[in-house]
Amino acid sequence: MKGRHGFTHIFLILHPAFKNRCFYIFHALYGTIISWNNGGEYVDSFNSRELHIVYASDDRFAEILGVSLVSLYENNGDMNEIFVYVLDSGISEANKNRLLSICTKYDREEIQFISARDISKILSMNVNTDRGSLSQYARLFVSRDLPEALERVLYLDCDIIVNSSLYELWNLDLEGKTIAALKDAFSKQYRKNIELQPNDIMFNSGVMLIDMKRWKENQIERKLLSFIKRHNGVIQQGDQGALNAVLSKDIYCFHPRFNSITIFYDFTYEEMQVYRKPVDFYSKKDIKQAVERPVIIHYTTSFTSTRPWIEGSKHRYKDRWLYYKSKSPWAEELLWKPTQVSGLKGAYISLSAKLPHKIMIRLSGLLQVYGRPFIYSLKK
Repeated sequence: MKGRHGFTHIFLILHPAFKNRCFYIFHALYGTIISWNNGGEYVDSFNSRELHIVYASDDRFAEILGVSLVSLYENNGDMNEIFVYVLDSGISEANKNRLLSICTKYDREEIQFISARDISKILSMNVNTDRGSLSQYARLFVSRDLPEALERVLYLDCDIIVNSSLYELWNLDLEGKTIAALKDAFSKQYRKNIELQPNDIMFNSGVMLIDMKRWKENQIERKLLSFIKRHNGVIQQGDQGALNAVLSKDIYCFHPRFNSITIFYDFTYEEMQVYRKPVDFYSKKDIKQAVERPVIIHYTTSFTSTRPWIEGSKHRYKDRWLYYKSKSPWAEELLWKPTQVSGLKGAYISLSAKLPHKIMIRLSGLLQVYGRPFIYSLKK
């Protein structure tokens, strides 16, 4: 900080004529955009090489978070500072120490652990998860839990690895929107269940670049809680459904390289159109680039494959995840055992494995596009 401020003072002395003008200069050495007000005082507005990352995790996913952290630090040596905030839903002291040891290893700032808020207690009602764990709802409270001065943050799910520098993503122009995220492949029927119009955007909330100022000004947290309460805590896709309902018209859709999800690997582009029937989706070229040159690899769940920390995974980038695991404090930990899926879902997974591929895609598509939204509409 001293070097940056010292440089600025020298600049003002050498250029006194600029003191009474408002303008912005990109400081190439530090990546800071500096503004001067009419009194000649400078204010640090945004640091293009100072990352602020938010995760949310419970103790079970601490290992997965740790591997993600290793990939983050390994691939962002071009960033001057990396600040990590973890919304903590019961991470053990032992696992916190393991996570902190990663920061020490890469000579980065210590993680700030922030106790996650319990949305069920805040709303005085049972809130359905539908996907993942209740810890995911903690990210809805970023505006009250993170440092007040933050202008933007990058939220990351734990089940991702950072495959290359985040500089481009961190410095995206949001074009006046509150968040930037991946346009997800969901049908029109999914939209109806969360009060969206047939052609409204639905997005994957596992990677979100958030403009904190707009989030606060637009009272996003209040709107999210109001939506969840209005639906008695039963939301299609849980917290992600609520985020879509509130932010669908306030999103900048970034290139899929910044959130390369599992469906891109499990299906061809044409199969994805049949299986999901997405609305106004990315081009085939965009998806190909996301598969071949991903910035962030997101190991989302899929009925046709398993994630890389589970035995038997065949994900295209399984070895990439295992590489970062080998550099983490969990290097010697065994892979997880596959969970036996029971009931109708388990029966269908067993059946689909025996069907001809084209028939499986079409049948799965009918269930995904029409079946799941219909079943969820009955729960309301």
